[in-house]
Amino acid sequence: MDKIVIIPTYNERENVIAIIEAVFQLQQDFHVLVIDDSSPDGTADLVKNIQPSYRGKLFLEERKGKLGLGTAYIHGFRWALEKGYQFICEMDADFSHNPKDLQRLVDACIKGADVAVGSRYVKGGKVENWPWDRHVYSRGGSIYTRLITWIPVKDATAGFVCYQRQVLEAINLDQIKFIGYAFQIEMKFAAWKLGFRIVEVPITFIDRKLGVSKMNKGIIKEGVLGVLTIQWNSLFKSYRNKLKSAASTVNTASGEYSEKAFTGI
Repeated sequence: MDKIVIIPTYNERENVIAIIEAVFQLQQDFHVLVIDDSSPDGTADLVKNIQPSYRGKLFLEERKGKLGLGTAYIHGFRWALEKGYQFICEMDADFSHNPKDLQRLVDACIKGADVAVGSRYVKGGKVENWPWDRHVYSRGGSIYTRLITWIPVKDATAGFVCYQRQVLEAINLDQIKFIGYAFQIEMKFAAWKLGFRIVEVPITFIDRKLGVSKMNKGIIKEGVLGVLTIQWNSLFKSYRNKLKSAASTVNTASGEYSEKAFTGI
């Protein structure tokens, strides 16, 4: 009950069994929580079929309708906190994130990070098999985010992340409003504003080989406008108080909430 990986799914039948098995084949004591948004292709049924083989390690939460990536992760965060996990990771189902990098993210947290981000845009990180327009959207989005919000994270839209539980306990998840790219930015921004230490770990991001990308114009628009909204809200004194949950007075080292300095790689 130490490490868990949250994997949101919608129409991922081509990938879901393989990604789950890849995590367990690591033999590093990760548990897996799949959050499925009523995939019409039967993704959830495939997970149910293999649950007996991973009893007590593989969990499934089914939601009614396609409710969005951000709300899926928040559902998973709350579930994992309730169950007592210390290291709570998020990862895509399509193998764009290599499961072999999971322990590297956890190790970064063990060594002192509060949030470990699998980053494409720090030294040693890279992207493979992407068309030019995805490169532009992604790298441009990260540069745009840093310029607008001043957040010292080079891959702010990254979706391969490990949180220590005290970070998710400290953030009022009801105040996280976005569901696409902007969700990933908003979570990192909230952690940074609350003083938590974020470290970027270089990874190789590989474009999916099976299934259909969920990227669309609506997600891109949300990212562009969401960054402006996040920064605007942060200019008001009440912003940090809204971000803090009832548990935000608790800190791992001292038992008291404190401001921590950001350190990136």
